Parts: sequence; C-alpha cells; structure tokens
Amino acid sequence: MSVFDELRKLHSAEDFFEALGVEYDPAVVRVARLHILRRMAEYLSKNDFDGVPDEETRAACKETLTKAYEDFAASSPIAERVFKVHKDAVKPKEEPAKPFVPLTTLTVARS
Repeated sequence: MSVFDELRKLHSAEDFFEALGVEYDPAVVRVARLHILRRMAEYLSKNDFDGVPDEETRAACKETLTKAYEDFAASSPIAERVFKVHKDAVKPKEEPAKPFVPLTTLTVARS
C-alpha cells in the first residue's frame, strides 16, 4: 500500500500527525485542522510523486505537514487565507465604472 493510500484512510488531522510522526500542539490543531490539511495538500500538489520511492514520499509528506502546521502555529486561518471564503473576504471591492459621455455627443441648446 502506498503512502497516499495510507493517508486517504485517516479520519482526523491528529491521525495525519501521528501517522507521519509530526509533533503538534493540540490547541493549534483544534483551531486550524482543516486549514493545515488544505495547506499540506497545496504544498504536495506542486510535486509529482510518480515513481518516487515510498520512503521519499513519506518524508515529503512529513515535511509538508510540518511546514503547513508551522504556517498556522505562527499565524491564523484568517491571515493565511487558505479557503476561498477567506480569500474573497479581503478582495478589494470593485468600484462601479464611471459613466463616460464624449464631448462630441453634447449639443448646445439655443434659444
């Protein structure tokens, strides 16, 4: 069974930390569990693991989980903005387009 097959069977963030041997503060995981796992997935998606030996894949998973955890241990889910709802919350509001009337369309009323 591959490392990713093992990870797919896990049920909680704590299971990931235990399976990969990453130390963690339960208080940080309690607040940011989904964010940490999402960030880990983002980091892992930047690599191609086809043909990579399981030991190297496991080491990469451990490294990315550690990095993702550290992101949230030093910050917060809102500051890190992993999920779309948080990203959209800080998008600058687009100003409505200002109407434009070219001078050539203006006529002077004569009496």
